[in-house]
Amino acid sequence: MHNFSDGVAVIITYIALRLSKKPKTIKYTFGLKRAEIIAAILNASTLIIISFFLIKEAIERLYTPSKISGDLMLVVAIIGLLANVVGTLLLKKDSKANINIRAAYFHLLSDVFSSIAVIIGAIFIIYYEIYWIDPVLTILISLYILRETYKIVKESIDILMMSNPEEIDLHEIKDIVEKIPGVNNIHHIHLWKLNDVEKHFEAHIEVEDMIISKTTEIQNKIELELKKRYNINHLTLQFECGKCEEKKIL
Repeated sequence: MHNFSDGVAVIITYIALRLSKKPKTIKYTFGLKRAEIIAAILNASTLIIISFFLIKEAIERLYTPSKISGDLMLVVAIIGLLANVVGTLLLKKDSKANINIRAAYFHLLSDVFSSIAVIIGAIFIIYYEIYWIDPVLTILISLYILRETYKIVKESIDILMMSNPEEIDLHEIKDIVEKIPGVNNIHHIHLWKLNDVEKHFEAHIEVEDMIISKTTEIQNKIELELKKRYNINHLTLQFECGKCEEKKIL
């Protein structure tokens, strides 16, 4: 079942990658970039379910151990380990910057750990006839995978819910922008991630009565600061002069 889920995970990841590269349309004005976020949730959620299943199965094996062939375990595990190591190495680099690929990477990585656990278990069975080591290692590895996949699910849901990126402090942004000459106040700030790469920012900028070209100069300075400090790459700024009575940050 686990190997089958790996194949499905890779297919889902590939489809999401293709969809995310499709151009924007009148209906999907942002394109389909969040297909990768949905794929990450699907793949990570599947891995969570499998991890719980493996923990349940391992606990049952602890209470009702059965004799198995250590030699056969060792051969099968080594073959599986070699295949999965190749897969994880291919995905490792891109997994750091892409949550969709990271979810598929952890599918394969969980198999690598599982194969290592089986190899260790097989050695203990062959030389010491200790049968409980395999389910114990399975539980430990499953708990590690649960922790890592939980992070992926949480990050993906935060993106879908348009959460403010944790690494960015809106109050700090407010202080930086209000130090720019010509800016009286910044309020109604909204910041979210479209995917792993694109950060979108919108806000109201209160200024004195001035010509449009002056607001463009201010906008360029704000864009430069936010790009340099926070890698925010898409800004929408609404300039106003005494329009909003409320000057709250949100």
